[in-house]
Amino acid sequence: MGIAERRAREKELLRSKILDAASQLFVEEGLPNVSLRKIANRIEYSPATIYLYFKDKSHLFSSLCGETFAQLKDELERLEREETDPVLCLRKGLRSYIDFGLQHPNQYVLTFNTPRHQYELEESSQDFKETNQVALETFDCLRRALERCRKAGVLEFEDLEATSQTTWMFIHGITSLLLLQFTQNDPHFPWVDKERLIENGLDMILRGLRPCR
Repeated sequence: MGIAERRAREKELLRSKILDAASQLFVEEGLPNVSLRKIANRIEYSPATIYLYFKDKSHLFSSLCGETFAQLKDELERLEREETDPVLCLRKGLRSYIDFGLQHPNQYVLTFNTPRHQYELEESSQDFKETNQVALETFDCLRRALERCRKAGVLEFEDLEATSQTTWMFIHGITSLLLLQFTQNDPHFPWVDKERLIENGLDMILRGLRPCR
């Protein structure tokens, strides 16, 4: 590996380190309570180092959200290319969404559960527009998966947009509750095995969309 390649790799590793530390602090202390100085202290660098990568906290937050959406989008698009069975593709995509959230809890909570008023990001800004565009493209993966099933005659619904949004609400609810309950080991409710909950939830979603015979 040459000097230029090594420096580029080191730069990317440090950027990832900043994003990881920021996501942890944002979840632990709340977005409004975290400063770039606090993030710098967590990774034991000077605040000036962070400014080499992000112009301010809003830029850092939007980058974090944008990259979360992009990772999820890449996985869903891979399934779309490789899986020919439309129902299986939809189910795998829904499962991938849930697994992604469970594997990246901090990123998921920040991206999908942060109240918009905490963004400290103007909706007219380029950062917001770019992040929102990736979010819409990610949602399009679900919309396309459902439409493929409808065209194949294996699922039945009238309103694609309403069905897409409702389906997302279901899997977002599953993911969010799993993150909340299973990280806290709730002693007050007899939760069944996590895998059973996920698979049963997916069964119910798909069963509700199958044509009546």
